[in-house]
Amino acid sequence: MLRKIVFAIALLSPAHLFAQGCHTSYQGACVPIASDVDCAGGRGNGPAYVRGPVYVVGPDVYGLDRDGDGIACEK
Repeated sequence: MLRKIVFAIALLSPAHLFAQGCHTSYQGACVPIASDVDCAGGRGNGPAYVRGPVYVVGPDVYGLDRDGDGIACEK
């Protein structure tokens, strides 16, 4: 059981997300590392998109959390 928990934590660690090309400032979905990322279905023009909700756990470098509540791409 402990091995499964450690493995799950490793998969969610910032280093693991970065290795997969995901920005470490966000959790809940893989926000790609790109020149710009917008919420899927929104008015942004990309070039990359993410479907939320996404939790902002660091600097919101892409401005995805418009209302500043820590949850991005809520709709």
